[in-house]
Amino acid sequence: MINKWAYYLIIIWLPLEFFAQISPGQLSQAHANIEGISNCTQCHILGEKVSNLKCLTCHLEIQSLLNQNRGYHSSDEVRNQDCFACHSDHHGRKFDMVRFDEGQFDHNLTGYTLEGQHDQTECKSCHQADHIANAEIKQRASTYLGLEQTCISCHLDFHQNTLSNDCIACHDFEAFRPAPHFNHADAAFNLKGAHLEVKCIECHEKTTNNGKDFQAFTGIEFQDCISCHNDPHLGHFKSQCFQCHQENSFNTFTGSAAFNHNITGFNLKGSHSRVGCFACHQKSSNAKTVFQDQLNIKENQCVSCHEDVHENKFGNDCAQCHVEKSFFSLKSMDFFNHSVTDYPLEGLHLGVDCKSCHKDRYTVPIDYSACKNCHQDYHQGEFEDHQTSPDCARCHSLHEGFEYSLFSLEDHAETTFPLVGSHLATPCFDCHLKEEQWTFRNIGGTCVECHEDIHEGQLSSKYYPDQQCQSCHSEGSWASISFDHILTEWPLEGAHTRINCRDCHFENAQTNNTLEFSFFSMEQECYHCHDHNHGDQFVENGQTDCIPCHNSESWSPSIFDHNQAAFKLDGEHLIVECNACHLNIVDNDANRVLYKIEKFDCIDCHQ
Repeated sequence: MINKWAYYLIIIWLPLEFFAQISPGQLSQAHANIEGISNCTQCHILGEKVSNLKCLTCHLEIQSLLNQNRGYHSSDEVRNQDCFACHSDHHGRKFDMVRFDEGQFDHNLTGYTLEGQHDQTECKSCHQADHIANAEIKQRASTYLGLEQTCISCHLDFHQNTLSNDCIACHDFEAFRPAPHFNHADAAFNLKGAHLEVKCIECHEKTTNNGKDFQAFTGIEFQDCISCHNDPHLGHFKSQCFQCHQENSFNTFTGSAAFNHNITGFNLKGSHSRVGCFACHQKSSNAKTVFQDQLNIKENQCVSCHEDVHENKFGNDCAQCHVEKSFFSLKSMDFFNHSVTDYPLEGLHLGVDCKSCHKDRYTVPIDYSACKNCHQDYHQGEFEDHQTSPDCARCHSLHEGFEYSLFSLEDHAETTFPLVGSHLATPCFDCHLKEEQWTFRNIGGTCVECHEDIHEGQLSSKYYPDQQCQSCHSEGSWASISFDHILTEWPLEGAHTRINCRDCHFENAQTNNTLEFSFFSMEQECYHCHDHNHGDQFVENGQTDCIPCHNSESWSPSIFDHNQAAFKLDGEHLIVECNACHLNIVDNDANRVLYKIEKFDCIDCHQ
């Protein structure tokens, strides 16, 4: 029998007319440039069928999509088929190699599901050159490649870049109008009251922009009502309509509770703030004159509205003695200057009612030598030294009130517990306010006296002597850990040195969603902490050993050597993509990559 190579040599010397007779037929127009006996091996492997690898060597756009796992050819139903199963050739120049039943085509395999009107649209309405961005693919006479999934790759942007390109945030695939997904509550201007009944066109009018129909949905002024509405009060109230009106109806007046009278130049204080509007103003339904009948009256012109019960004996400046809270609340006496006494009034004492100190008569002397003569000792003797309490002025100020303390961080540094680190930013009340009472003595000086010891019973005294948190933590930040893992039986290496302690030692409890800690008997085998996607391929003695391929620096199999495997790579195998041999499989309902191949004969992989 003649051997295979002799057969090929005979073929080489046969006349060209003979090859014309044995050829299956002319190539299509797309492949016409490689017509001829010398070009057969560009698609065919001698003695074998057409090679997918050769097809993809020319059709790089398909190879690129396969590499990205995108498009129709990357779907599980298509990617493992031979190219010629769908795109056969040698049927003549006019043969269309892209042939399929459009009515039966499953568009889901392309990775883009057709919904709504897209499902009713002819294929060529979308698959046309005007919608293709890639210049090389755009030049092809007929192609289904090159389309993007964004709406504006096929549709004109009606909003002309004034809104986000995420069209489906407002629209669906049924029609451009209406926009069923749009919720005005997500906009900067929420619709309330009567605004809910206004048609969109009233605020978003249609115009022409750049020679095209346009409807503005951004850049609309709404800082105040007069951006859209006329001001019937002619600017008397500085456009703050919401203080008197609400969005349900302009005719509903709510100003008695909400209007800020301060904008008029006459601030309402004390009893004035509780008086009804029409106790001072005449009732009127005329928007141009309402509340305009008391203009230019100053706050200290009390006699303009009130009767002077003192018959002008103390002048017209009532505010020298009285406050707006109540006529009977005296602020001071117009003829009395407290500074001429031995106790000039300062700070908050200036606002104290005279009767608070002068309970009998103003002329009875008061012992002001110490604060405690008038005020109770809030600290209940906590600061007594030999039965003598320091004066309150040591820490408190008449100008700021009792709640304000003059005790500074510098003062705290002189105590038995100087503040450092995060303690410097801790509010005073976190440590000193106990059950609504401030206390400053015997509150503890060690960490566990103030903080919950979450490690109790979890750490060995070897690393945690006498519950000293400083062994691992600092006062700068609780999350900052200075523990040296080398002290344990498992020094950290590679990526393990860059992870947070919590990743290994903390976990959420399944029952009450609380943190559980584990520091003892930590397993060191990889599979105790990490999942892998190899299934049972590398199981030995019931365990999968990751070390032969991986190390602690990264998950990438950086130390795997294919030459140590059962099948060594040489020749063309060195340039074959891994996934050409190691295919995706379904194992126990899970998608995995098959790495352990049982057969290595050529015929097991090559037809």
